[in-house]
Amino acid sequence: MLWSGWGDPSRATPLPEPVVGLLRELLGVKPAEAPPLALDEIVLPAPRLSDTALKALRDAVGAEHVRTDAETRVRHTRGKSTPDLLRIRAGQADDAPDAVVLPGSHDEVLAVLKACAGHRTAVVPFGGGTSVVGGLAPTDVTSFIALDLRRLDALVDLDEVSRTATFQPGLRAPRAEELLRERGYTLGHFPQSFEWATIGGFAAARSSGQASAGYGRFDEMVVGLTVATPAGTLDLGRAPKSAAGPDLRQLVLGSEGAFGVITSVRVRIKPVPDAHAYEGWRFPDFESGSRALRTLAQDGPLPTVLRLSDETETMIGLADPSGVGSGLSDAAGCLVVLGVEGTPDEIEARRAKIHDVLAGLGGEPLGTAPGEKWEHGRFNAPYLRDALLDVGAFAETLETAAFWTDIPALYAGVRDALTGTLTANGTPPLVMCHISHVYASGASLYFTVVSAQGEDAVPHWEKAKHAANDAILAAGGTISHHHGVGTDHRDWYARETGPLGIAALRAVKGALDPSGILNPGILFRPESGQGVREDASSGENQLPPAAEE
Repeated sequence: MLWSGWGDPSRATPLPEPVVGLLRELLGVKPAEAPPLALDEIVLPAPRLSDTALKALRDAVGAEHVRTDAETRVRHTRGKSTPDLLRIRAGQADDAPDAVVLPGSHDEVLAVLKACAGHRTAVVPFGGGTSVVGGLAPTDVTSFIALDLRRLDALVDLDEVSRTATFQPGLRAPRAEELLRERGYTLGHFPQSFEWATIGGFAAARSSGQASAGYGRFDEMVVGLTVATPAGTLDLGRAPKSAAGPDLRQLVLGSEGAFGVITSVRVRIKPVPDAHAYEGWRFPDFESGSRALRTLAQDGPLPTVLRLSDETETMIGLADPSGVGSGLSDAAGCLVVLGVEGTPDEIEARRAKIHDVLAGLGGEPLGTAPGEKWEHGRFNAPYLRDALLDVGAFAETLETAAFWTDIPALYAGVRDALTGTLTANGTPPLVMCHISHVYASGASLYFTVVSAQGEDAVPHWEKAKHAANDAILAAGGTISHHHGVGTDHRDWYARETGPLGIAALRAVKGALDPSGILNPGILFRPESGQGVREDASSGENQLPPAAEE
């Protein structure tokens, strides 16, 4: 993956000059004053691990699997949010890991955790590195390692009777899908991060894919987990469902590496469909389009893929990132993209029923072209973000979810917060939104924001993001539907969950991670007197005495 951007560098495509001109005219976008630094120009802090700590890590996984070279450390610095990329392009790598450790088995993960607990070294589990919420940036630490799980990349078992597959966590999604399709199966999980994200990352962040209407979220697919913790091993999931107490699988799903390191994931799988068909519909406005999606989600028939772009996103043509700026030939209204899978006869019958519903609600059929364009370019948006950064624009996303009743206020509140804050900062934005995941009781909203970078782009965005977070909670939304909590959302997650809920999570962490080494500061802030810190007299990372029982 490109260290200063997203994905395969060979797929990065510059913006067409007419689009660049439009950005300059509408948003005041100006070329960056200086080009991004080259990788070999990045200045890193000296590794802060002691020789004894490094020896313990090398003993755990082999010397060749403990890396401290500059390039490896840079490539494991933070994630892929726009602030992450702007900072690394400017050479800010003060929070790079001190070493990158690559275990090759569950037992080696346990050995690494034991070594790190003994030397008071924080551990950040690292899969595809695609976090956009600060999930790879621990706080309250002076040294840490990135635990890169890429060597744990096997399909361990495929149970065709139960229709489940067991994967190691470092397996990237495209390879997992390839291995399943060789046997005639699919996960059906295709988030925008699909090309680079890993199976373990999907579980740790409660990922949701673009075909969630048909296949469900990733956390709904998981039936079993093996987790390495500093306190030992958790084997979870003896049956698909159980009444034997609370489901501890749900405690690990979404925990973002703060409670343990996922080393095995068992998921349910489905046969590869015979065929699929995508198409587009137009609705007069976002309200009528939302009503149509709600009707399909509640009363059916529900497509496999179901998305609605608001007026601005439709006009810009963001549903097809590879052709952004062109939009539809007549871009009024809102675009719905839907996809249906099955046998040809099943697809025809389902599409006919969907057509009756959407036409009855005021929709206009646009044929297959809009849906096929979306399907062809659905993983291209992050590359578009890189191209925007290259010409001096700022582009970022955020997402949330709410019950259908609260969707209108949530949509308006977040738009107003982003527009008002960024305009006051002198960088009036273009704010776009789409519904990409629907449920009988509610839906998610996914916002894309484009503005001029201006001066101090990162703190300006943080101010706008904080205002949007406040608006989300005020409107009854959740602080994240599928991006996760990380550090960016943790204070709002604390407000959403409440003091007692956070206290319960801290108690869980205390049981599974008594030394507090796992992703410190992710999900929730450490309590005063807890966490990994450096003792000034010894130079060693130590825990406060209260935690050293």
